Amino acid sequence: MNVIVRNIPNTITCINLIAGVMAIIFLTGEPNPAQSWQPWMSAAICIAVAAVADFCDGLAARALKAYSNLGKELDSLCDLVSFGVAPAIMVYKCFAADATTAPISYLAILIAVCGALRLARFNIDDRQTTSFIGLPIPANALFWIGFTAMFYANPAMLGRIPAAIVIVVESLLMVLPVPLVSLKFKNLRWRGNARRWLTIVAAVVCVSTMGVPGLMWTIVAYVLISQMPVK
Repeated sequence: MNVIVRNIPNTITCINLIAGVMAIIFLTGEPNPAQSWQPWMSAAICIAVAAVADFCDGLAARALKAYSNLGKELDSLCDLVSFGVAPAIMVYKCFAADATTAPISYLAILIAVCGALRLARFNIDDRQTTSFIGLPIPANALFWIGFTAMFYANPAMLGRIPAAIVIVVESLLMVLPVPLVSLKFKNLRWRGNARRWLTIVAAVVCVSTMGVPGLMWTIVAYVLISQMPVK
């Protein structure tokens, strides 16, 4: 295989990493109350771009039959930055900016730690080819984008203890043996894909009615729908 073609998936994976690093750079900026556009919003867009790149590198690898151990490891390293470290910093900045939640802001480190454990386990677990055990780390990142949007819209919505519980529970979901459906379709029939279609419908409803905060509720719906009996 041509060396250029073989490295197309890895190039897309590196776009994931670039977007994740850009998100971290934006998060180092200080919010300006006089402006409606804040650093976390730019970071959220970068994480979303990273998620698209993460989806496309897999498509490219399958289409070009350009699988490699290098690509697998590179994908995990990039995912940790974009969907583990960047969201952890986003949540830290979010909570640190509010006096009520500032004391528990360092708990956000748990997001990156559990993300790393989830990726390491995924790479050596051959049971996760058609489904997931534990929350995929990109889904974790989407949850925190939605959560951050909702928190900044209403900082008083959570007290210190509830905020800590959200961080711990969401982080542990990545490493606990919770069965979750993969959204990869083998066909478009309802039978065998009911939970996949319901997750997509939930995503459309949540995002269309709530905007960016709907991403958080989409992930909540995804976890709940995945526990439904298969029909």
